[in-house]
Amino acid sequence: MKKTISGLVWLIAIVGFVVGFYGLYQRITTGHIHTDYGSYIPWGLWVAAYIYFIGLSAGSFLLSTLVYVVRVEKLEKIGKLALFTAFGCLIAALLSIWMDLGHMGRVYRVVLHGNLRSMMTWMGILYSSYFLVILVELWFAMRVDLIKKAREGSGICSILSFGSTDTSPKSIQRDRKVLKVLGTIGVPLAIAFHGGVGALFGVVGARTYWHSGLTPIAFLVGALASGGALLTAIVYVWGPDRDREQFREMMKYLGKVVLALVLIDFLLEIAEYFVGMYPGIPDEAEPIKAVLFGKYWYVFWIVHVFFGVFVPSVLLFKNAVSQKVKNGAAAIAFAGLLIAVTFMAVRLNIVIPAQVSPEIEGLQYAFTGPGLEYHYMPTMMEWLVTIWVSSLGALLFLIGYTLLPIVNEEDREVA
Repeated sequence: MKKTISGLVWLIAIVGFVVGFYGLYQRITTGHIHTDYGSYIPWGLWVAAYIYFIGLSAGSFLLSTLVYVVRVEKLEKIGKLALFTAFGCLIAALLSIWMDLGHMGRVYRVVLHGNLRSMMTWMGILYSSYFLVILVELWFAMRVDLIKKAREGSGICSILSFGSTDTSPKSIQRDRKVLKVLGTIGVPLAIAFHGGVGALFGVVGARTYWHSGLTPIAFLVGALASGGALLTAIVYVWGPDRDREQFREMMKYLGKVVLALVLIDFLLEIAEYFVGMYPGIPDEAEPIKAVLFGKYWYVFWIVHVFFGVFVPSVLLFKNAVSQKVKNGAAAIAFAGLLIAVTFMAVRLNIVIPAQVSPEIEGLQYAFTGPGLEYHYMPTMMEWLVTIWVSSLGALLFLIGYTLLPIVNEEDREVA
């Protein structure tokens, strides 16, 4: 069963990479000509994909700290898998926002010529630091296994071991200490950079829908929920499977964590919408009305609420919390997949609705022309680029899992 799922993911990723490459070609050769955003709506699908993937990365990374910092024994075997998932999602996030830049070749200026009073500059600094922490932590987590694989003849593992040959108990203990330090550093760093993404939206005073002190908190909780859900689905297919009882207990533990995070995130969302809909704040109420009752109401009610909250919550409560079902690992994984995939709707409902209402009443009638409309629907090129980025991230994960000791060889037994 799991081999079948893995093969299907390989097929989808390869097809998506090939099909989406045409969109990448268009983006590189024609710039933003084939996109639907403009002067009034400057942020579109790629920005939503960026905060979606960066949330998946932050959530997966923060859950890895349960292994290397808190030492939760039930999750001990999935620490490297969580880190590698965070790495793959980070690559997809950075590529998504890179595609959104008008001059892709000037991305280095965010860090080298930044303004320390700008959230953009701080995001560049935090991303660079986060990227480095993940790489170093992942290397120390895999170091001993890289050496073992290198001795078995793996060329890639021999290169990535960087000449390290010590597998003594003393060196393993040292690695654990380093991982704890890096994980401890990574916790505030992950909170800062994804909370910073929320702050990037929250400091935009012209958009009342974003402008709130709770925006960074909502981003962070959403990251934990979606990243934890993705990791849960990944663990079911590619996680350790040697000890069946331990595996079931691990899946139930992850299911409980994800259920709690999803419900907290939904509670924050409800609170924000109830307060925002209060009469007297039209600038905030209009975007919320667009989300709840507008042309694309089904994105919220059907994709997000029904398939992203209600159905997964029922599955998780029945299979992870309730003691009546002894083996509900597949249902827990499916619930995690539903949450992870449908969470893109949450990100779209953050980015787009805030921009569809004119900042000044009647502005939509004052000027006309290309890019001067308060309407946005992602074009085929935008979707193709997003499919390509998503497929590339999936392929990086699959190739890395195949070539690297992400999960110990003896734990890769597939049922």
